[in-house]
Amino acid sequence: MIGELTAATKLFGLELDATQLDRFDTFYRLVIEVNQHMNLTTITEPREFAIKHVVDSLSAWDEKIFGGVERVIDIGTGAGFPAIPLKIFCPQLKFCLIDSLAKRVDFLKRVVTELELDGIEIFHGRAEDLARQKIFREQFDIATSRAVARLNILAEYCLPFVKVGGHFVALKGRTFREELDEARPAIKILGGGEIVVREVKLPTLDDKRAVISVKKNFSTPKKFPRREHLIRTIQLK
Repeated sequence: MIGELTAATKLFGLELDATQLDRFDTFYRLVIEVNQHMNLTTITEPREFAIKHVVDSLSAWDEKIFGGVERVIDIGTGAGFPAIPLKIFCPQLKFCLIDSLAKRVDFLKRVVTELELDGIEIFHGRAEDLARQKIFREQFDIATSRAVARLNILAEYCLPFVKVGGHFVALKGRTFREELDEARPAIKILGGGEIVVREVKLPTLDDKRAVISVKKNFSTPKKFPRREHLIRTIQLK
């Protein structure tokens, strides 16, 4: 995958060194191997993987937000997106990865070991449960999430983890404007303030995407997050 990834990242305006390329290649091979007996992704062709998984994950990078931060939590990380690509790209970031499926957690632990990535913690659990624990609640500079839920739902999963002054960063697809309009009341209730939308054009693809960042202005009220069935059925207004 190295050739495909080198071409894709250059088109996107990023350059990777030999160590980074080697780690991405190992990561890709691990995903493909484990994907044979566990559903991690439907995107397996090298060029597509490079663009739709790696470059898409790296599109979250913004020096103004990520530069100089201490801790990042990735909610519903799945096969490790966007956390693993961001960690490879910026090794000094410290990550906490959260996923509700134990098998994916085991896979991610193997990834961290084989790629020799330091500064990553991995936890099995649901965001709405972990966010109520002191070791997680409002302990992170940034919370990221990709392809987990609509933005109004995602905000309730993610903002309780973010420190006041930190950011919630969501990678969204073509419905991002509609989702943002829907999510604005929830974001405000949950402590969010300034919202920045950065549209993203991935190499060779025509679909619309965006990275939405929300600054946390005040602490999330203690009653949030609610239970999952409430988050998904009763919209905050």
